[in-house]
Amino acid sequence: MRAIRQTSFGGPEVLVLEEVSDLVPGPGQVRIDVAAAGVHLVDATIRSGESGGPFPLPDLPMTPGREVAGTVDDVGDDVDPSWRGRSVVAHLGQASGGYASQALAPVAALIPLDDGVDPAEAVAMVGTGRTALGILEEAAVTSNDVVVVTAAAGGLGSLLVEAAVRSNATVVGVAGGPDKVAVVRSLGADVAVDYRRDGWDAEVSAALGDSRVSVVLDGVGGEIGRRSFELIAPGGRMVLFGFSSGEVMPLDATDLFARGVAVTAAIGPRMFARPGGIEALATEAVARLANDEWRPVVDRFPLGEAAEAHRALVGRRTTGKVVLVP
Repeated sequence: MRAIRQTSFGGPEVLVLEEVSDLVPGPGQVRIDVAAAGVHLVDATIRSGESGGPFPLPDLPMTPGREVAGTVDDVGDDVDPSWRGRSVVAHLGQASGGYASQALAPVAALIPLDDGVDPAEAVAMVGTGRTALGILEEAAVTSNDVVVVTAAAGGLGSLLVEAAVRSNATVVGVAGGPDKVAVVRSLGADVAVDYRRDGWDAEVSAALGDSRVSVVLDGVGGEIGRRSFELIAPGGRMVLFGFSSGEVMPLDATDLFARGVAVTAAIGPRMFARPGGIEALATEAVARLANDEWRPVVDRFPLGEAAEAHRALVGRRTTGKVVLVP
């Protein structure tokens, strides 16, 4: 089998494609012939040698990747053999091994896929899609809302834009660069602006006219997050799901009391503590794909270009969910 191997922490160049022995499923496991593997920003964080939130630094050498889709081609001795030949998607959790032509997954993590479902799109749903559902659960967007989504052309932001549009809310997508702004418009956003331009927040206010922002969904943090916060009308709400800028949004209790804005951090401990856990969110996200309620934006790279995929993701040159295709 082919796999991306990492023998040291460092830059993208530590991700090297190698030929390694085929995997053998153990008790409670299946082997997946991988058709698509998800790439996440936390993968790049861990690759560099920093702890990725709830994910500890792994022992090396290792193969990164926690989201895979493909066909089950072997099963452990105690696993129902009817899984063989079935198309599935799985989130590997704390395990790794996704950046490869084969991956092992616990049978309990498998979500069957209907015929014709694109494995790359399924990969976008099982991890990023479940996170989007958790954010939307917190935000409770309705048709009466005016919603601002930052990083709106990213894997997570694009799903949030689609969902807000489907809720009949007024949707503002904030993205970096004209190409990404065009993607946000194609998703149905009422307003799409380039945060790289000076005065983008004033541009949003002008485009909305008498309407006021009631919800901000922010995964960027820093100055962009703060400017988005300032757009919120009194009594509005803000749901945070990260700080891809590398800076936490500056905010204190005085800001909240003065504006009457409710701020929630949707990911991390809050999402893992939700009733029913997060597994149900992954199943629901995949079902939305099968029902054509969500159509994720996907940016595909060959497996051997994992290093370039990391460079592009960290450099904000990707659009949608980044996926490796063996």
